[in-house]
Amino acid sequence: MPVNLLDFDAKGMEAWFAGLGEKPFRARQVLAWIHKRGAGEFAAMTDLAKDLRAKLEAKASIGLPEIVGDSTAADDTRKWLLKVDGANAVEAVFIPEAGRGTLCVSSQAGCTLDCAFCSTGKQGFNRNLTTAEIIGQLWLAEKLLGERTNAGSRARQGRHVSNVVFMGMGEPLLNLDAVIPALRLMLEDNAYGLSRRRVTVSTSGVIPGMDRLAAECPVALAVSLHAPNDALRDRLVPINRKYPIAQLLAACNRYLVHAPRDFITFEYVMLDGVNDSPTHARELVDIAARVRCKFNLIPFNPFQAVQGLGLHRSPQERIRRFAEVLQRAGLTTTTRKTRGEGIDAACGQLAGEVQDRTRRRGIPITEVRA
Repeated sequence: MPVNLLDFDAKGMEAWFAGLGEKPFRARQVLAWIHKRGAGEFAAMTDLAKDLRAKLEAKASIGLPEIVGDSTAADDTRKWLLKVDGANAVEAVFIPEAGRGTLCVSSQAGCTLDCAFCSTGKQGFNRNLTTAEIIGQLWLAEKLLGERTNAGSRARQGRHVSNVVFMGMGEPLLNLDAVIPALRLMLEDNAYGLSRRRVTVSTSGVIPGMDRLAAECPVALAVSLHAPNDALRDRLVPINRKYPIAQLLAACNRYLVHAPRDFITFEYVMLDGVNDSPTHARELVDIAARVRCKFNLIPFNPFQAVQGLGLHRSPQERIRRFAEVLQRAGLTTTTRKTRGEGIDAACGQLAGEVQDRTRRRGIPITEVRA
């Protein structure tokens, strides 16, 4: 079966080419053709010898996810549904803003963590994505956003995607064997050339994965906190039962030693009557005294499966007052603008199509209200 070259970062590509008896510079040429120039076939790689192109045609492929859905919201947020196999399709979202374009990528087909407020977790989990399926989301976004030249012509002068966030379907730190090579490709000058500060991995708090990411490929880190104490976080983010807040903050401080930014971003979804009181905000101030951080408040984005779970978006005025408590304590605090809600592309709404192996069932959380 042909080897999918999208599965290789630069070192992996060189090792595979060495197995063909080819020199390292040939691997770098092909890497640039695929990722920098956007070539989707070997025939387009005109500066390769014909016999090498023939060898690649016989032994390798450039295998991409299949686009089965493409929708654009009124605010120009664009969402793709990408088929990765016969049973699963994942979603990727492009968010255009003044001066930058952010691509939100998925790392798993579904998610095992079952956070209370997330559509992905409610549909269950089937499998990890491969490196090719992850980096393929970026490859396709660049192509579909019109920044690629025709295969075989000179490289692009610019890109639409300036930032990548691993905030789509799945927990990326539970799939680091595939995520780390994808990250290295995103950072590779001979591929996408993104800054470490412009690539963000979001985690619900998988501490061994945080430590491994810090050691092997540190990029910007966002932590889905969503509660200021263990009792509440145990219910909203179940992995907290394994890795409670004190351990999580210690891991954040270890990560900061290697991180390209001097702070951790704490994501905090605002749930009406659940985690949005002034008392909760003051508890977050205490957390911020233990780790350099900033807060990103996220208005809850409802989804179909949330019915019956007792979750609603906090009123805008309460979000404003909550942010004010943090800001008065000198903490950098932003409130995320909801984007793509009309096409179910907002934070927490990504679902895709997953053949569930875990049979998730939602549990009402009314009893955890403040």
